[in-house]
Amino acid sequence: MSRKVRRFTIGAILLLILLAAWIHMADKDYVYKAIYYNFADIDDNLIFEQRAINAPAEVQDWALSANYNKVKMPAGLEQLHKELESVAFLVVKNDSVLYEQYWDGYSDESLSNSFSMAKSIVSILVGAAIREGKIKSVEQPVGDFLPAFKEGNKASIKLKHLLWMSSGLSWDESYSSPFSVTTEAYYGSDLKQVIGQLEAVEESGKAFIYKSGDTQVLSFVLEEATGKSLSKYAEGKLWKPLGAKQDAEWSLDRTGGNEKAYCCFFSNARDFARIGRLYLNNGIWNGDTIVDPAYVKASLTPNRLPAASDGEKVNFYGYQWWLLPGYKGQDIFYARGILGQYIIVIPKKDIIIVRLGKKRGERDGNHPGEVFAMIDAVNEVIE
Repeated sequence: MSRKVRRFTIGAILLLILLAAWIHMADKDYVYKAIYYNFADIDDNLIFEQRAINAPAEVQDWALSANYNKVKMPAGLEQLHKELESVAFLVVKNDSVLYEQYWDGYSDESLSNSFSMAKSIVSILVGAAIREGKIKSVEQPVGDFLPAFKEGNKASIKLKHLLWMSSGLSWDESYSSPFSVTTEAYYGSDLKQVIGQLEAVEESGKAFIYKSGDTQVLSFVLEEATGKSLSKYAEGKLWKPLGAKQDAEWSLDRTGGNEKAYCCFFSNARDFARIGRLYLNNGIWNGDTIVDPAYVKASLTPNRLPAASDGEKVNFYGYQWWLLPGYKGQDIFYARGILGQYIIVIPKKDIIIVRLGKKRGERDGNHPGEVFAMIDAVNEVIE
């Protein structure tokens, strides 16, 4: 080995030692896990601690349409599924399963990560807590539940600001850096510490900036308001009343810890479709009101705040639901996850679409292109 190579090798080793020391002193040991796993995956329930969300003893199974799997989807959609590595595609029409397809060994019972579809679930749970009086309204200050939000600029943050993604908190929604707060929340072991480090850097309720931290704060509000973990509240107010067939899971930051509320609710296509049906029916499930219709309506109303990115008023986001108002004559809403997880609802046709998979396509404005492709394909073959 030459002297130059030896010096370079020794320098590289010293640099790695210094970096490791800094990571340890900065309490960022989660970085090793982030580097090892490289990127989030739909099967990450295998690497994280999970909390069960138990299905009820009496399942309310989906009916099968008389035309079940007789509809032929356009060839373009089949190609899209292949390119984006779909693992599940489901279409429910008039409360019956009309079409479903699975790939790569997945089935109607396979658990798969929701990623940010979980944000819509948290929004539903806020509505449920309001209905039962645990929360007064979306106008209630976060400080009524969390002491850290009682003073300073944080004291102005209300629940609706979190629901609208307009908290003004110092959360950087970065997925590429192993040192970002989003990566720490995903791979770290103390979500309350992560949230406790956030500062109010902008005035709340003034601009839309998508932040997973806003959903995480909402989950801590729900825990304080209900006295239950997020999973157990979801089990009692959502999963059991909806008659889910399979147990679900929610990833935790550590054993016995807190749910990663902004992501990581694991279920299957058929049970995810129940979420769509609930909001398709204005928060009412088989005659029982789980969420007040007024809250559902507000959830699916554009917040009309200026987007921090371009100043344009937001017509695509409500209370943690994505919106497509007036798309080809249809008002459509949907939940979405980073790797192309979708619960899409087309009220005009009484249709629910669920897609689960490993990749997401390119954006077309504020929405992924495959959202339009799936809606168009289903509209083409289903009256």
